[in-house]
Amino acid sequence: MDGVPGISFPGIKPGETFTYRFKIRQSGTYWYHSHSGLQEQAGIYGAIVILPARKERPRYDRDYVILLSDWSDERPETILDNLKKQSDYYNYNQRTVGDFFRDVGKNGLRATVSDRLMWGRMRMTPTDIADVTRYTFLVNGDNPKRNWTGLFKPGEKIRLRFINGSAMSYFDVAIPGLKMKVVAADGQNVKPVPVDKFRIAVAETYDVIVQPRKKAAYTIFAEAMDKSGYARATLALRRGMEAPIPELGKRPLLTMADMGMDHDMGSKPMDGMDHAAIGHGDMALKKTPMPEPEVDHAAMGHGDMAKIKQPEPVPAMDHAAMGHMDMGNTKTKQPMARKIPASSKPRRASRRSSSSNGIRILRYSDLKTRRAYRRAKPEREMELRLTGNMERYFWSINGKKFSEAEPVRFRHNERVRVKFVNTTMMNHPMHLHGHWMELDNGSGNFRPRKHVINVEPGKTVYFDMTADAMGEWAFHCHLLYHMATGMFRKVIVEPAQSS
Repeated sequence: MDGVPGISFPGIKPGETFTYRFKIRQSGTYWYHSHSGLQEQAGIYGAIVILPARKERPRYDRDYVILLSDWSDERPETILDNLKKQSDYYNYNQRTVGDFFRDVGKNGLRATVSDRLMWGRMRMTPTDIADVTRYTFLVNGDNPKRNWTGLFKPGEKIRLRFINGSAMSYFDVAIPGLKMKVVAADGQNVKPVPVDKFRIAVAETYDVIVQPRKKAAYTIFAEAMDKSGYARATLALRRGMEAPIPELGKRPLLTMADMGMDHDMGSKPMDGMDHAAIGHGDMALKKTPMPEPEVDHAAMGHGDMAKIKQPEPVPAMDHAAMGHMDMGNTKTKQPMARKIPASSKPRRASRRSSSSNGIRILRYSDLKTRRAYRRAKPEREMELRLTGNMERYFWSINGKKFSEAEPVRFRHNERVRVKFVNTTMMNHPMHLHGHWMELDNGSGNFRPRKHVINVEPGKTVYFDMTADAMGEWAFHCHLLYHMATGMFRKVIVEPAQSS
């Protein structure tokens, strides 16, 4: 009951009805959304909370869903069309001549000119943090002025189920005056982690416990990663109460280090990153023909997208399926599949964060399952390079759009280690349908199971998975317009061949 038109079912035509029937196999915080056209951006999404048969631990007194999302008054088809015509259409904070002279005064003429030339060669800008801005950010459908409010009594423990149901926006979440204790990630229980702030990628979910003891109001503050705005809600004793709203942080600027490059080394790539491509030209600096943009998920409903002048509709993903799986394959330069040597050591996920100025920020390496579980050794390894061209605005895997790629095939119950290599300058929240990704974050038998793994620019991330769900599944980046233009794969889990 994955709900992906063109992959797992035909879709629901206008005026028709479809009933999903499936067995509940797990509890936790999840969500659903349309996989047709670009309807997800238009508001067709919602929360799914599955309570365990027994009482949850840790115990709590109140339970609230905090569904974060981004809203635009523009039609999603218009947004995609603008990005295809001009990839930096929504970048309203480009550097100016004034910035150039300020940088000269600070860093000198030679270093400043060198920096500008390097960004120019990569056809990128350090202000390109998010593809789409000027969103109105919502909590449970309410904008900051409407101020969604959850009530409490002092001393009560409150479970807040954060869901990032955005099309394109990451959030940095904090509740000034309250320490949060992360108790679940992507619906799966983890050992409690006390934090002051956490970043939530598109499609991720985090459950936290807070315990306000004062007779006061507290602001739930979720600022967009690019600091272009914020979503806001309030925990209060009664409706109408408010707390101060923090100021937005300073808009960040990308550096060569963020791109996996050492400024002193000129344009020499680091960390195995294909910097010429850096997302933003992934193939722009290579003397090889560029793939044509694919219609991919824009088509999402698979056929719906024909209206967006994209060549072929792309199967979509259904997050209701949430725990789910992947693996992209391509005709030329297929993802590497090779035997895993017995001495192969697990490698850690690369999501960076830590404490800053005494503020504890959640890291992927903090996530550990509450109980250890046995992990069979992978039989082979597969490498998936996240690629694309920002200037022409299309995204791909191993240089292939969805329309050009063959399905990825797995044998039922085989164990595979997957290596994500992000050659772009953008974060990619990679989502697997039908299967759990066991994130290699250095936690051994306590490594977390996730359905979305964020892969930072220029970074490499590993996970193991068991192909234990027969059938056809989707794998894709959960940034809607990346999905819509090519970063999508179809996965087929086939019966194991009898020996």
